[in-house]
Amino acid sequence: EILPKVTTKLKDKVIIFADGKAKKVSIAVKSGAKNTNGNVSLKVPNGWKVSPEFISISIAQKNDEKSVDFMITPPENESEGKLEAIVEIDGKKYDQELIEINYNHIPKQSVLQKSEAKIVRLNIQKAGNYIGYIKGAGDAIPESLRQIGYTVIEINPTEINAENLQKFDAIVLGIRAYNVVEELKFKQKFLLSYVEKGGNLIVQYNTNRGVNVNAPFTLELSRDRVTDENAKVTILAKNNSLLNFPNKIEETDFENWVQERGLYFPDKWSAEYTPILSMQDKGETPKNGSLLIAKYGKGNYIYTGLSFFREFPAGVPGAFRLFANMLSIGKNHESLKKN
Repeated sequence: EILPKVTTKLKDKVIIFADGKAKKVSIAVKSGAKNTNGNVSLKVPNGWKVSPEFISISIAQKNDEKSVDFMITPPENESEGKLEAIVEIDGKKYDQELIEINYNHIPKQSVLQKSEAKIVRLNIQKAGNYIGYIKGAGDAIPESLRQIGYTVIEINPTEINAENLQKFDAIVLGIRAYNVVEELKFKQKFLLSYVEKGGNLIVQYNTNRGVNVNAPFTLELSRDRVTDENAKVTILAKNNSLLNFPNKIEETDFENWVQERGLYFPDKWSAEYTPILSMQDKGETPKNGSLLIAKYGKGNYIYTGLSFFREFPAGVPGAFRLFANMLSIGKNHESLKKN
């Protein structure tokens, strides 16, 4: 294999800044030759700041790695762009990441690509901070919410009881939780009791085959989905709190979504639910079940098939703002924390 003298890897591929505070960004530097000496730097978009300007490295052995840390300060206003890692050795710049594909059934392969990450500065407001999360089939919700300042506690379903949910400002179920977590059948009564007493429960998509999400009111899942990530989104409930507090959500918040809008939307629901959005693929009928909310007792039950599990890892600002509103539902302005 003919590989560069040095390669780099940014630890995080998407870095979210929810306020103006600086964040540490780590770079792993791997030597492709003995006695590698050079300067590592980060290229940031206009308006962003990086400190220090560069870091000198010295790696004695081939294939050894060293990690270096920079501090990145975002601009005051919303911004997004690319963060690029560069190593300069004897006047030559190296800006590639080495990805090794190594499985038993195929020959080992080395792939080189640009060493970069996406950085996003959000102007986002939050009401409530302490979030419970129940893992489903696996998504990036906990780490994504932590990036924008939430405290996220992962809940073991077997430990759910009548008392230990009340401390959370909101509880989020991971994607396909009711498909893969058998224990939820027996714990649903506690989740609904949490809502009834004033809690906020967010249920993400489940596949419709042989599953009952045991919603508080009639809710039937379908195979409805919107696969065009650029499909027009029409706001149905402009005055609903989900679209107004603490962040004003507009159609522009659905720009630059990736891969799809969402999947397995409910297609039938009782009058207790309010549909928030309408969207459709070309040639299809409008799908109004992507985001539903119902008041249950003193709290709120939200069901959504929107693909937050794809949008968060891609750093889509509008998805973060909308989810922050979902977590904030039922809170008042006194609990608002600006970040």
